[in-house]
Amino acid sequence: MNTTTSAAVAPGRRRGTSTIAGALGAALMAGLLGACGEQPRLDPCAWMKQPADSAGRTVVLVDASSSVRGSDAGRDYAHSIGALLTSVVERKDSVSVGSFSGDSAQISWIAKDRSADWVKDNNNEINQKTRKQQAVSCLTGLVGKAERAVPRSGGSNVLAALTAGASSLEGASGSRSLLVLTDGLSTTGCADLRAAAFRDRSEIKAITRVCAARDETPALTGVHLTLAGLGQPATGQPAPTAAQRTWLGNLWRALCGAGRKAAHGTSCTLAPTAIGTAEGRRRPGKKSPQDPAVHYAQDRPQTYELPGAALFDTNSSTVRPQALPLLNDVAVSARTTPGSRVVVSGYVDPRGRPDNNHRLSQARADAVKDVLTGLGVERVTAHGRGLPTGCAKPDHSAGGRMTAEDKLQCDRRVDIEITRK
Repeated sequence: MNTTTSAAVAPGRRRGTSTIAGALGAALMAGLLGACGEQPRLDPCAWMKQPADSAGRTVVLVDASSSVRGSDAGRDYAHSIGALLTSVVERKDSVSVGSFSGDSAQISWIAKDRSADWVKDNNNEINQKTRKQQAVSCLTGLVGKAERAVPRSGGSNVLAALTAGASSLEGASGSRSLLVLTDGLSTTGCADLRAAAFRDRSEIKAITRVCAARDETPALTGVHLTLAGLGQPATGQPAPTAAQRTWLGNLWRALCGAGRKAAHGTSCTLAPTAIGTAEGRRRPGKKSPQDPAVHYAQDRPQTYELPGAALFDTNSSTVRPQALPLLNDVAVSARTTPGSRVVVSGYVDPRGRPDNNHRLSQARADAVKDVLTGLGVERVTAHGRGLPTGCAKPDHSAGGRMTAEDKLQCDRRVDIEITRK
């Protein structure tokens, strides 16, 4: 009887003990979670922090200057360059992300050597697809963090950033890629654009010569450089015209060596990427350094110096038919400059009679004005200036020295100034 009772009770005790143990375990876990808060989420980017086997390396640098950041609506590179980041991930590169301001010593690294190798230790196709998407998302987050970083100093030296970025790629055994996100408006260094006219190629050539003479041109041998966002400053900043954006693109092509024969493995690409804006970029209590603004020379006149021989015969004030295509180009520039006003100034050389100098210079200025007006240019004034006080356009091909004939042609010129309203 006792034996039977004992045998019947034993299983019940075992079931009760198991139930109690489970309850105690659940209670203990609940207590731990309650003490520590919610269970931490898994970091989807953690795998990118593991050492990478990929030989290819990419450095992404984000311009943190005021012209890009703005006051309330800065440029949103992170969510505008998805295609560029996808290409980086497709290559399975090792990636570093930072922001720059001031000079080359001001690179602020957000992340170094993050692996985008979504295949390593991952043979499952579904998992590979997931990791590829995670890599793009994680890099987008790092770029966003870089563009929100408060700059250490004012100004922007894009050339110095290129040099720093290229230096950080040294030692890579595979492909080396540098992605620089900037509006291209340097305010320090040899490519300081605060006083630039943003008009013709002669100014671009002058800037590249100065940078080469100062040894500030970056060494990009073997580097695939991509610039994104050129000519796209933040909301509220001075904005360029289409022609000025083209000039800016040509400048950076020249500075990164796109016009020269590229070394093996070297390229310079200006990505035609439209960069959106991000609201609410300011951080309370975080005051950014004040940066000088680039105003695109909108208040300075655009001057065309036309030699007299191209416009008139000797002692004549009749515009030669061969000069009409040249004046048509000037007219197009004037018509496409919003609210412009045009001033025509005529000059003569000293070979004529002194009592005729002013009359002839005025007649030539009036003749050019009539042509421009006939080509649709409004608000044109003409002034006869007589003899010029000096020639402002020396012959650079002759080492700065001009022949007597060159001097005469420059003296008997017509200047056309196009000024914004």
